[in-house]
Amino acid sequence: MVKKYLVFIILALCVHTLYAQEQDFQRKIELTTFVPKGQWIMGSSVSFSEYNQKNYQFLIVDGLNSDGYTFKVTPMLFYAFKDNLAAGAKFSYKRTLFRLDDATLNIDPDNQFDVSDLYQLKHTYGGMAVLRNYISLGSSRRFGLYCDMQIEIAGSQSKVVSGKGDDLTGTYSTSTDFNLGVAPGMVAFINNYTAVEVSVGVLGFNFSRTRQVTDQVYVGERSMNSANFRINIFSIGMGITFYL
Repeated sequence: MVKKYLVFIILALCVHTLYAQEQDFQRKIELTTFVPKGQWIMGSSVSFSEYNQKNYQFLIVDGLNSDGYTFKVTPMLFYAFKDNLAAGAKFSYKRTLFRLDDATLNIDPDNQFDVSDLYQLKHTYGGMAVLRNYISLGSSRRFGLYCDMQIEIAGSQSKVVSGKGDDLTGTYSTSTDFNLGVAPGMVAFINNYTAVEVSVGVLGFNFSRTRQVTDQVYVGERSMNSANFRINIFSIGMGITFYL
C-alpha cells in the first residue's frame, strides 16, 4: 500500500514538473550593478579582547586567577573583474596569550585538583584566496548582499609552559591548516567610497595537522578532518572597506 502511494506521488510530481516547464514565467527580477567592473576593494578588520579573573568561581572551578588577551588583524584586497563579481586575497594574523596563576577543580568532596603556573602563547597567520559575488537588494545602491568562496592556508606556532623550578615542563607545537568555506554577508555604504561589512561562516571543510615536542624529547603528531554545514556564530566578522 505504501509503495502505491509513493508511485502516485512520484507520478504527480513528474506531471507537475512537465506542466511547469510549459509555462512562460515572467518573474521580472532585475539585478542592478552594485559593484561595477574595474573597481578596487580594500579594507581591514581588527579585533582585540582582554580578560582578567581574580578569585573567580564557575561551576566546578574555584579560585580562578588568570589573565590574557586575543588580538587579530585581517587586511584584504579585491578587484572587480566583472560587474558584481570580484576576486582577491585576505591575510590574517592572530596572537593569543593565556596565563593561569592558580585554580582548583572541585569534581566532588573526594576529588579535588589544583592547577597552577600555566602559560600559553600562540601565533596564527594565514593567506586566503576569495571569490566574491555581490547581489543587489532591488534597486538599492546602498545595501547589498555578498557571498565569499574562500580557500585558506594557515599555520600556527604555540608554546605551553607549566610548573616552575625543577618541575618546569613545556610543549612547543606547530600546525598547518587548510580550509575551504563559504561566508555570506551584508554590505552597507556609508558614502560613495566607504562601506561596513558583516559576514558569517556557514559551510566549511577543514584539514589540520599538528606536531608537538615536549621537553625537547617527546614528539607527537595529530591530524584532524572535519566538515560542517551550519551557522557558526563564533565566526561573525565585521570590517570597513573602501571602494576605489
